[in-house]
Amino acid sequence: MAPSIHRAQSSSFLRAAMVLACCCLAPQVQRYLKWCFTLTSNHLASGGVAVGHKVARLAPIRATAGSKHRRRSQNPRHRLKQQAVADVADAMAQDVENFEFEAEVGKVMDIIVNSLYSNKDVFLRELVSNAADACDKKRFLSLTEGDAPPEPMKLRIQTDKEARTLTIEDNGVGMRKQDLINNLGRIARSGTANFVKELGSGGGDDVSLIGQFGVGFYSGFLVATKIEVCSKGFQDPEAERKTWRWTSEGGSFTMQEAPEEALFGEQSGTKITLHLREEAQEYLDSGKLADLLKKYSEFITFPIELWNEKVQYDQVVDETAPPPKEGEKPKMKSVPRSVFQWEQMNKMKPIWLRNPEVVNSTEYSEFYKTTFKAFDEPLTTTHFKVEGQIEFRALVFIPTTMPFELTRDMFAEAGRSMRLYVKRVFINDK
Repeated sequence: MAPSIHRAQSSSFLRAAMVLACCCLAPQVQRYLKWCFTLTSNHLASGGVAVGHKVARLAPIRATAGSKHRRRSQNPRHRLKQQAVADVADAMAQDVENFEFEAEVGKVMDIIVNSLYSNKDVFLRELVSNAADACDKKRFLSLTEGDAPPEPMKLRIQTDKEARTLTIEDNGVGMRKQDLINNLGRIARSGTANFVKELGSGGGDDVSLIGQFGVGFYSGFLVATKIEVCSKGFQDPEAERKTWRWTSEGGSFTMQEAPEEALFGEQSGTKITLHLREEAQEYLDSGKLADLLKKYSEFITFPIELWNEKVQYDQVVDETAPPPKEGEKPKMKSVPRSVFQWEQMNKMKPIWLRNPEVVNSTEYSEFYKTTFKAFDEPLTTTHFKVEGQIEFRALVFIPTTMPFELTRDMFAEAGRSMRLYVKRVFINDK
């Protein structure tokens, strides 16, 4: 009995020793596994790898000098970090697509800068006109193809003096990815000219070219070194609409999806961001922009809102004044405060487009004084329409007193007594 009892005691002792050893080693093993997992996760996170990324298999990096560098390159953890960084770079590169312009960029740019637009101010006229065309097209498509009316459409213009950018945004028809490539990738293609040609050939119901950018869009390079266009197309089903970013510095352009880009239009829209040149900083001034908008785009159909700075005066207690006597109110002073708000620039209606029978003398007088900055009443007014090979409407005012600029030479260019508007956009006054 003694040997069997001894063996039983020895077996119990061994089992107790094994349990004690496991209890002591378990925390050490847990900490080791946790350290290994944390180390691996940190390397992946430092490389920017998210869930779902595939780690690419890289060839070993050759050391150029030093055994220490060779040992580091052979370290599995170091190779894992390099693989993670390379994978992220490859994923970003795959998201950005590079394209070349179909036209000869240098030649067309030279024409734009030196021939077509010697006055750099007209870039704003061109971009605002394109935005208004996009709103026109969206309204047409909503009436002919849509089941519900479109959201109220408008244009917004905002500057960022720190970033030196000028942004022109609308909630018009917008553009899809292929639209951006086709319409902005061909510099010498004029959407307006093609649309007029299509109308002349009998395609009056085809408005597919309204709102497309042509040479006028590239007048933005008169004042910008880089142009970014973010757009979401209205013609896609609502659940499939995506925002795309088109970027160019003049030689080529890139395309990529931009889901993080916020547009004020809920259905669709386009945002153009101009990175202004050093010599074009004057266009960051809201006063300058307001003058240009009232000159060129005052009669655009859709509201044009400018993010403008206004000075408001608050009444506060004047602490430097002597204390008021009993029963008297403390002395107050006015303190200026800057307030930024959206201000509509185009409130005047183009009455020359209406029939003369429905316009009264009060409307003529108000239009005359506002448009020509006059203080007198018009002596007489002539409002007519001409139809034929050339169609136009005209509104002529005869002032009661001769304007000062016409007293010396009535035919001098400085007189600017006649203004030409095309599609409600000011073109020339010479």
